[in-house]
Amino acid sequence: MTALGDTRPEVRAVRNEFALERYRYILQQIHAVNENAHRFLAIYQTLATTLVGAALALFVGYRKWGVAPATARGGVIGLLILATVVAAFTIMLIVVGTLAWLDYRNEECDITDEMVGAGFRKRPRPGNFFRWYETYVLLFIAVSVITMWVLAGFFVLPTMR
Repeated sequence: MTALGDTRPEVRAVRNEFALERYRYILQQIHAVNENAHRFLAIYQTLATTLVGAALALFVGYRKWGVAPATARGGVIGLLILATVVAAFTIMLIVVGTLAWLDYRNEECDITDEMVGAGFRKRPRPGNFFRWYETYVLLFIAVSVITMWVLAGFFVLPTMR
């Protein structure tokens, strides 16, 4: 007879203890995934601010520093590309974190269905993405990158001749 079907009290106690420890681990992982999204946003904001600040410093000071306009334009474009790469990496990390969160939540539901009762904890619905803060973090990152490129394309790069 397998341990799952075994009804002896000592086997049930071990099984319940194992399920409880696994449940604690899953909750810890869900918490860590939630915290990581905030960390990723903070890293993006810091790096994007630094890179765009460097691009603006180059824009403002290239003449005084004796940098050729073509070189300064290339530098601004390079810094914006770096900011875009940081944004893409941050978006990727948040999407992967969201997928991990969904997986952990489903595993949490599996454990509670078996140990407590079916339907004790509702499964996450990806259709509720508009209520997840990660959705708005991703939108913020995408809009900020698009805004950086549009502003650079209309105001910064054309004046660097």
